[in-house]
Amino acid sequence: MTRRDFWRLGLVLLVALVAAAVAFPLDGRIRLGLDLKGGAQILLRAKGTPDNPLTEDGIQRLLAVLRNRIDQYGVVEPQIQRQGGDRILVLLPGVEDPDAALDLIGKTALLEFRSVLGASPELPPGPERRNYDSDEAYNAAKARWEAIKAQADQVAEEMRKSAPEGSLVAKGEDGRWYLLGRPYLTGKELKDARTSFDQFGRPVVSLKFNDAGAKLFDEATAQNVGRQIAIVLDGVVVSAPVVQERIRGGEAQISGRFTEAEAKRLAIMLRAGALPVGVEILESRSVGPTLGADSISRGIRAGLIGAGLVSLFMLVFYGLMGLAADVALAVAVTLVMAAMVLLKSTLTLPGIGGIILTIGMAVDGNILIYERIKEERRGGKTLLAALDAGFRKALTVILDSNVTTLIAAAVLFYFGTGPIRGFAVTLSIGVVASVFCNVVVTRAILQILMGRRRAAL
Repeated sequence: MTRRDFWRLGLVLLVALVAAAVAFPLDGRIRLGLDLKGGAQILLRAKGTPDNPLTEDGIQRLLAVLRNRIDQYGVVEPQIQRQGGDRILVLLPGVEDPDAALDLIGKTALLEFRSVLGASPELPPGPERRNYDSDEAYNAAKARWEAIKAQADQVAEEMRKSAPEGSLVAKGEDGRWYLLGRPYLTGKELKDARTSFDQFGRPVVSLKFNDAGAKLFDEATAQNVGRQIAIVLDGVVVSAPVVQERIRGGEAQISGRFTEAEAKRLAIMLRAGALPVGVEILESRSVGPTLGADSISRGIRAGLIGAGLVSLFMLVFYGLMGLAADVALAVAVTLVMAAMVLLKSTLTLPGIGGIILTIGMAVDGNILIYERIKEERRGGKTLLAALDAGFRKALTVILDSNVTTLIAAAVLFYFGTGPIRGFAVTLSIGVVASVFCNVVVTRAILQILMGRRRAAL
């Protein structure tokens, strides 16, 4: 055995050990698609208005904003498909809270800063029966609360009747009704939005405006020192703080009655921008992982049966060389799994099919090499010379066939979506792994086996 053989064998062992350490155990390391893991499925319908009619450009911008929101939320391999003229199907793998997903993609996220022209009395929380000793006390408290609510609704109605042009009557999260003036600035002037915490540890959304927005916000706060400015999101007053002093620098905070997760979703929506048109949720349902577990078990079973039959064929037909091919096959599959973990690829049901296809492709190159070696042996060459010639002359054919497969996989990835892309990714990784195992792993093993055999003779 030459020094080159030792180096080649060392490289093979190192690659195989590193790949095994990265890939195994597989549970929890490979991301699963919607068909295997489950998730949320949401059907939306875009809605136009007389002031904002539904157009093809509006649909395309809606798709872009939805994609941006979902990508920032961290969903892996989402599917956003247009169905017909105004419907959009959204598939979110691994999303355990469909309500949060609906909140993320269904809100318009139109942000406005407006002056406060008037407000109704603050509505206290409604009374709860468990806080009162008797029905009489509870009913009396409920009557007082309903009277305050009726008074607030009356004030809101009067504000609507007397509202100047361009103003808005909006309800706040605190239960009050607000009469708001024209917007000083909107989310269009927003540069960034991030989740942070105030001095009391409550979650807030920190805003940063662009140059134009910073100037407008500076002017708005200068005009309203000692008065309220309402922060309005989708027609609801999130908060209406009193401006203590002029605020320069183009930064602000949104504080409200939301949790940290809600603040994160709000920041994502603001960063991604408002939806160009309204949307209506036609259907929302969870896709359970039961079917996925069954698909995984069937896919693993199919892969094991396929690998077993291929390995048996190689052993029967090629003997010692078949054993080398089987070892190379195991290394190829391990490399595929490791690459998917490192690249954070998503495994789908078609992706499992791609892995099974890789099993067949991994030994296809070995068959080309082995048949070439047989031809060289029949031509009178020694065992090692035939081995060297077989690998060298079959290399071009192996590369040609696999490059065409990679081109096909690239086309599938570019034009496909969801599971089709998963298949393309798995197939591409499998092609690269199989070529490496054909050219390097199989040769290293055969060099060792053939060298020992010749030494024994």
